[in-house]
Amino acid sequence: MKRLLAFAAALLLAAACGRDDASSTQDGTALEKLEFRHLGSPGSVDLVELAGDLGYLEPVKLKYVGISLGGPQGIQTLLSGDTDISSSSFNSAIVKVVASGAPVTAVIASYGYDTAEDSFLAQGGYFVREDSPIRGPRDLVGKKIAVNALGAQAELYLSEYMRRGGLGKEEIRRVELVVIPPVSMEQTLRQGQVDVAQLYWPGGPGVRKLFSSEDLYQHFTAGSYMMSNRYLRENPNTARHVLGGIARAIEWARSTPRAQVHERFRQIIAKRGRNENDGVIQYWTGFGIPARNGALKDEDFRIWLDWLIEDGQIEAGAVDLEKVYTNAFNPFARAAPGDEAARAP
Repeated sequence: MKRLLAFAAALLLAAACGRDDASSTQDGTALEKLEFRHLGSPGSVDLVELAGDLGYLEPVKLKYVGISLGGPQGIQTLLSGDTDISSSSFNSAIVKVVASGAPVTAVIASYGYDTAEDSFLAQGGYFVREDSPIRGPRDLVGKKIAVNALGAQAELYLSEYMRRGGLGKEEIRRVELVVIPPVSMEQTLRQGQVDVAQLYWPGGPGVRKLFSSEDLYQHFTAGSYMMSNRYLRENPNTARHVLGGIARAIEWARSTPRAQVHERFRQIIAKRGRNENDGVIQYWTGFGIPARNGALKDEDFRIWLDWLIEDGQIEAGAVDLEKVYTNAFNPFARAAPGDEAARAP
């Protein structure tokens, strides 16, 4: 009987040790959670999914909870507690949501524009049909323009493009923005249901680029991932582990030959088993993040903060950049001299 009890005790001890190992990183750091909830986009692969597939998040497992329809929707799922990280969100939208008092913080870059050869932003832009009479900013007045969400990146770029073209606020307001899911954007344009659409990878001839973010701004980090302040307080080790994996995925995608990245993306999409079309993967040229390891800095957000204040969307002094982002949970980030980027929310 004593031998049986000793054997049972040994089994329990082994099981307990196994649980401890499974909930810790290789260096022994205890993780608060082993499941990480995220959104995804049909036919594409984001950095969260790439990090998971590369094994950089182990022992944390990803849990897909739904389709991302754009930055604002991704932020909303974060605020509602349905996800642990937002979908990739435009930095202007992040400034606005933090200015509103939402308890969330940008934690790592998700996309941007670095060079014409290494950025999907360089490939994309605002497109019209080949035979469209639209040639410049003033031609947009009274037209229908397809965007993935209101109040996000697409709307700001359009407003800035028209503002630089000499249009006033009243003229800009006469443009009709139509919310269209990204997967249907190009078809909607080609069928003539809208006059302009924001596209990242046009699927062939018959459309032409009107303008792109490259025409407005140079190299910059355009979007970031956000996490709730509560999650960061309650799960700091898991947050650091996951963001460290995303940072490694950024550099893997930057340094790996493009054909290999494409193949990896196709494999990830196939393994998801969601009946997706991976045709746009061939047009992927990079995440375009200029900063190493996705580190964030004041300039990534100040340009949009100044624009939002000038446009009257938020009041001067309504938001402090110290509350907008942090690098404290990105173990591979390095703050620039004089930059308080490592502060925690």
